[in-house]
Amino acid sequence: MSATALSVLDLVPVRTGQTSAEAIASSLSLAETADRLGYRRYWFAEHHNMPAVASTTPPVLIAAAATRTTHLRLGSGGVMLPNHAPLIVAEQFAALEAIAPGRIDLGLGRAPGSDPVITQLLRGSGTTSDVEQFPRHVQDIAALLSGDGATVRFTSGGEYTVRATPAATGSPEVWLLGSSDYSAQLAASHGLPYVFANHFSGQGLERALDLYRTGYRPSEEHPEPRTFLTVNAVAAPTSEEAEARALPQLRMMARLRLNQPLGALETVEEALAAETDATTDEVVQAARSRWFVGTGESVAAEVRGFAERHGVDEVMLSPVAGAYESEPKDSTLGRAQTLELIAAAL
Repeated sequence: MSATALSVLDLVPVRTGQTSAEAIASSLSLAETADRLGYRRYWFAEHHNMPAVASTTPPVLIAAAATRTTHLRLGSGGVMLPNHAPLIVAEQFAALEAIAPGRIDLGLGRAPGSDPVITQLLRGSGTTSDVEQFPRHVQDIAALLSGDGATVRFTSGGEYTVRATPAATGSPEVWLLGSSDYSAQLAASHGLPYVFANHFSGQGLERALDLYRTGYRPSEEHPEPRTFLTVNAVAAPTSEEAEARALPQLRMMARLRLNQPLGALETVEEALAAETDATTDEVVQAARSRWFVGTGESVAAEVRGFAERHGVDEVMLSPVAGAYESEPKDSTLGRAQTLELIAAAL
């Protein structure tokens, strides 16, 4: 197998006492670090109305990152399609492709990325019908981004051509994202690249990859199946520091899984001092068993083995290192350290 390429997934975390402006500044600085270190791509997630997540609008963040990087492919991990009209998505990413030609990825997901109330506010049409139309909307976006555009056919027999941008010289690369058999099979049937959300779910990874690879129908753009894996990772000079920096995000994940009230991401000190219980500890330990946490060398070894085991040449890291209270509010120390140490070891 070829050397393992590294990429980044960023949710733009917001910790205690931090503003959205400081969190976004931190993430843009982290994108610059990834660009300097030779990472392959940098994707922003889409989540809404969450106190600890400032990544609500991937296109805006991608545009900002494009002005501060030169080599990274920039994309969405992903745009949650039930929240948006396909034409708007196509127009946004056609514009991004014009800003950073050859560097834009459009990752599309079927989940709403929040609750039904937020989806109603985003689309004004509820969630169920849009989820059911996901396959057609994926096709519509691909057509709108193409040079020929999409053709609307009226019942009267007339036709109307729609293009995402007037004179495209290229188009973003479309990826399907998911954590279920459905998304794997849809990507395979459409001949599209596919990413399983291993950083969030972790359950059903082997089956999803098998369904995707065995059911893949070659397309003109992608004659072979293409996929990579996502993982949560924390690397530090010592394993003790890495475990401490992982704890705030682990506790946040436990609150999410247990449907408990969410807040800003705890600092390391807050997480270490917090009261806990057996149920929370069980969820934390279950999540920790799937995360890669340790020194740069140990995490790099896990990344390499993980990639080899699943037959991929790229791993996308979600750098989930928390921050100490003494660190500046716009600091990227823990997350940048994760990227630097793993890259150096690989």
